[in-house]
Amino acid sequence: MVSSTYKGFRFSREIIAHCVWLYHRFTLSFREIELIMAARGVEVSHETIRTWCARFGPEFARRLRQRAPRPGDKWHLDEVFIKVGGVRKYLWRAVDQHGNVLDILILGKRDGKAATRFFRTLLKKQGSRPRVLITDKLASYRVAHRKMMSRVAHRQNKYLNNRCENSHQPTRQRERAMKGFRSVGAAQRFLASFSRISPYFRPPRHRMTAIDHRTEAAIRFQVWDQVVEQAVAA
Repeated sequence: MVSSTYKGFRFSREIIAHCVWLYHRFTLSFREIELIMAARGVEVSHETIRTWCARFGPEFARRLRQRAPRPGDKWHLDEVFIKVGGVRKYLWRAVDQHGNVLDILILGKRDGKAATRFFRTLLKKQGSRPRVLITDKLASYRVAHRKMMSRVAHRQNKYLNNRCENSHQPTRQRERAMKGFRSVGAAQRFLASFSRISPYFRPPRHRMTAIDHRTEAAIRFQVWDQVVEQAVAA
C-alpha cells in the first residue's frame, strides 16, 4: 500500500527520485535535467522537476539525517559570505572531524550575536556538546563560545579548519551555477537539503582504493534507494 507521499504524481517514484538526486548531486539546472530525462524518453517539464525538488528534497534529506551515524566529538565551524537577492549574507556551517555536515544557517551578520544564534541552533539540533571546537580567528566565535560552550575546548587556527572550509566548495559551485539565491528562505531550504544529499554522494575518494570506492558508492546507493522507498511505504 502506497502512502500519500507520492499521491497525485503521475510519474513513478524512480523518476522523481532520480531527478531530485541529479539536482542535488550535480550543478545542473532544471532545464538541463529536463533535457537529460528527454534523452531517456521521459517527457517532463523543468517546472515539474522544480516542484519535485522542493517537495521531496527536504524529505529525502531528513531521512538521510535519521540514518547518519552519531556526529564526531570534534566540531569545525566556519562562515562564508553568499549573495541572496543581491545582498551579502553569511552562511554558517558546522561539520565534524569526518566531514559530516551538522548544520547550516544563513544570517545577515557575523558578529557575536549571530555566532551565538548559530551555536544555539546547532546545540538544539545535535542535543549534545563536542569535546573540541575548532574555528578560525574571528572574534565572534569567542563570544559565542563563552556564552554557549564555555567548558568545551576551543581552538582558533585557520589551518586547523580546512575540513569546514572544504565543505563550502560544493555550495560555491552551486551558487555560481544558480547565479545566486533569490531569498533567504529559499536559500536556507535548498541548502539544508543540498548540504545533506550532496556530501552523501561525495565519499573521501582520496583516502580509498578504487575497489573500496566502488563498494562504498554501491552501499550509499542502496541506502538512497531505501530512503526513497521508505517515503512511499505504508
